[in-house]
Amino acid sequence: MKNLGWVHVEAFLEMMSAERGAAANTLSSYERDLGDLHGFLNGKGVRLLEAAPADLSAYLSSLAAQGFKPSSQARRLAAMRQFYKFLYAEGLRTDDPTGVLDAPKKGRALPKTMGVDEVGRLLEQAETEAQDPAPGQLQRLRMLALLELLYATGMRVSELVSLPARVLDQDGRFLMIRGKGNKDRLVPLSPSAIVALKLYGRMLAVENTANKVPHESPWLFPAASREGYLPRQVFARDLKNLAIRAGLTPSMISPHVMRHAFASHLLANGADLRVVQELLGHSDISTTQIYTHVLEERLQQLVQTHHPLAKQAKKQE
Repeated sequence: MKNLGWVHVEAFLEMMSAERGAAANTLSSYERDLGDLHGFLNGKGVRLLEAAPADLSAYLSSLAAQGFKPSSQARRLAAMRQFYKFLYAEGLRTDDPTGVLDAPKKGRALPKTMGVDEVGRLLEQAETEAQDPAPGQLQRLRMLALLELLYATGMRVSELVSLPARVLDQDGRFLMIRGKGNKDRLVPLSPSAIVALKLYGRMLAVENTANKVPHESPWLFPAASREGYLPRQVFARDLKNLAIRAGLTPSMISPHVMRHAFASHLLANGADLRVVQELLGHSDISTTQIYTHVLEERLQQLVQTHHPLAKQAKKQE
């Protein structure tokens, strides 16, 4: 590999080390990635110094064909861009062949979500524990109220824990939530969420009276924190502990996953995407569209069951 083409790579690595202070791991990564490119081009009879955009594009395509993830392809492209920009700056090339190359598109990660049965088990466990009159019942009723509100509305956890205490004074099936950008949105409450909220509110009032709290907190879920309300990290921790007691995998459950479940379950049962967008407080519907993955299996089953060509294919089998 110590040929004329590799001499330029060595000069590039020296520049990255001396002028830019690149770490040893970064230099090693560049050397490895450019070495792989060098080997590919050699196999095509192309010199590293003279590679055209089409040659480099073919290399990226070969990576995709080998099953490299978009993130790995992007890293190789970044190394190529740095190298050929160096060659151009040094006057070793009159152009930068990477300028017209497109970065590989990264697939948007699908959100974790929970099945209806899993949510049911979690809520059932919370309800069972909330009925226990032993000391600490207020905290157990709080957890039930938090879960019921979260699954009924799909609120962000920051919106949930910072709900004002005046929510308890509302006597209706809707809740006004102030979300990102101080935008208000109206969300409906489920009957079970209303019941859990009332039970929690009554117990909170009893505890305040018993402890002779001089000034009631302005927050629905007060806590001895800097903000004055329940920290979302505490809620997330308690939720995972509840999941363990419910026989669920705690790593798959969080307040954000519950929000995903709310959206996914609505769409799976025929809710309009625009309605779900409004309920979640998304400013862009493209953010909401990621939840439509839950419909794929259902739609495939519908097509296989009802499409005339699918029926005909089954008969021929």
